[in-house]
Amino acid sequence: MNSFRARLTFIMISMIAISVFAAGMLMMKTFKENHINALEDNMVRQMKVIAAKMDWHKGDDLGSMTSYYTMEAKELKTYTDARVTFIRSDGVVVGDSDYDASKMDNHLDREEVIDAYMQGTGRAVRPSETMNQNMIYVAIPVEINTGQEPYVLRLAMSLQEVDQSIGRLTMVLIGGLLILFVIAALISYRIAQSLTGPLEQITKVAKRIKNMDYRARVKVRKHDEIGELGTAINAMADSLQVQMTRIKQNESQLESVLANMINGVVMIDAKGQILLMNRRAEEVLGFSARELVGRHFTEAKQQYELAQIIQEALDTRRHLREEITFYFPEERLLELNLVPISQSGPGEFGGVLLVLQDVSAIRRLERMRSEFVANVSHELKTPIAAVKGFAETLLGGAVKDEETAKSFLQIIFDESERLNRLIGDILELSKIESRRVPLYFSPVELESFVAKTLTLLEPEARRKNIQLSHSIETGLYVEADEDRLRQIMMNLLSNGINYTPDGGRVSISVYASDQDHIRIQITDTGIGIPKKDLPRIFERFYRVDKARSRSSGGTGLGLSIVKHLVELHKGTLSVTSTVGVGTTFTIELPVIQ
Repeated sequence: MNSFRARLTFIMISMIAISVFAAGMLMMKTFKENHINALEDNMVRQMKVIAAKMDWHKGDDLGSMTSYYTMEAKELKTYTDARVTFIRSDGVVVGDSDYDASKMDNHLDREEVIDAYMQGTGRAVRPSETMNQNMIYVAIPVEINTGQEPYVLRLAMSLQEVDQSIGRLTMVLIGGLLILFVIAALISYRIAQSLTGPLEQITKVAKRIKNMDYRARVKVRKHDEIGELGTAINAMADSLQVQMTRIKQNESQLESVLANMINGVVMIDAKGQILLMNRRAEEVLGFSARELVGRHFTEAKQQYELAQIIQEALDTRRHLREEITFYFPEERLLELNLVPISQSGPGEFGGVLLVLQDVSAIRRLERMRSEFVANVSHELKTPIAAVKGFAETLLGGAVKDEETAKSFLQIIFDESERLNRLIGDILELSKIESRRVPLYFSPVELESFVAKTLTLLEPEARRKNIQLSHSIETGLYVEADEDRLRQIMMNLLSNGINYTPDGGRVSISVYASDQDHIRIQITDTGIGIPKKDLPRIFERFYRVDKARSRSSGGTGLGLSIVKHLVELHKGTLSVTSTVGVGTTFTIELPVIQ
């Protein structure tokens, strides 16, 4: 709008400038012509006076005539303030006030001399060959003798004064023009501002509306055409504000739903371009929305199988459901649902909506549940079969043999004890996993706590000639459930004793890893754990050496219980092991829960 105002102002000033310039040029031309005409008329009058009053010398001696007329010319110049020239009828200059007449050319062909003979008065404006400046020449014929060709009297005056007058007039005109320019600029600006001001305000409001500032309004001062335009802009802004508020609410709700969905959502148009991806889809696919939105789905090159399924959905335009395994960014099992969507009306295909659901945990839980049932059945079957077999043997008559009966009854008792431990551990693990185990946190002084725990295990260690040692940093306290913490250590120390050959060593060290955590390390010199088994040793019923585990009386649930108890204490549990060298379990617990 400022450009329009500037253009309008410039046009008005230009028109005024052209008008003033044209008027100035016309005035200068008129002034110059009038001034020259007045000067010529004055010179004619002066020459007529001179012709009438002057004593014209006659004779054939050119030298005496030249001397006479030269003196007369110089004298007349003092009165006329003009160059005076006497020209004989044959064109010879016989006297000149400013130049040596004997050296001057024949003037018979001069314009003013020719006009003087033909019209009675001759006038010309040209540069003087002798004076080197613009001159105005006026000549009249003067009759000396009747019947003879007249002489010519010529006056010449420099145009320098005329040029100076015109120059002064030009400066006045330029000054007036500049003043007029300033006045015209101010007036034009005010006029342009009055015309463009309301349009500028409307433009600013329109730009604010374009930038989503729907509270902008035009101040309508006049009810003319521009005022009606402002009123229409205000009505449009009101309508847009209502609509955009509604759209923003819907968008906010949709974004909130999409951002917090546990399933990934990807919208793909009919051409295969990705239009939308939520946060969960980014996590599942391993690509950010910035990388894929607006690009073709095939550019996600790591997921070739997914691209094939999407292409099939676009081609068939029907609902598809598949389960595929993704290996990037991590291995997981995904359930894919591709639903065709309409663009604007029913029957108009707009693309597909891809819903990604990570079913890895569900399938893993189903597998674990199946394995758990199988493992429980297997673990229960062995002692039950033993009890049943020995009971049948006793019922078959072996009860009469006192030694045999006593041996069988002992086996039945041991198996029932093992069965009781197994069921107890299963119930304990179930309660721990469901977080139905209440924990009673209190400060535990670790030095005395570890010493007391080792005392409980000394008889078992002595039976296998295993050395128990400890290294405890003094003054360490941790906030924990003392019974559950002892259960953790007893499980790990018992495992160390059970899987360490006779004469081996089991040690425990406790120290502060930093100001907020303590670290407990239980190390043995046992048989070790193969590297391939390390990731699975905390699973329920998983045994590295099944025969040795059963012979030691283990249920296969101890390490799983330990892992869950450590997690309930907001700690971490890790293990390192070398086959034939030994194993180290590391527990890190926060000092304050």
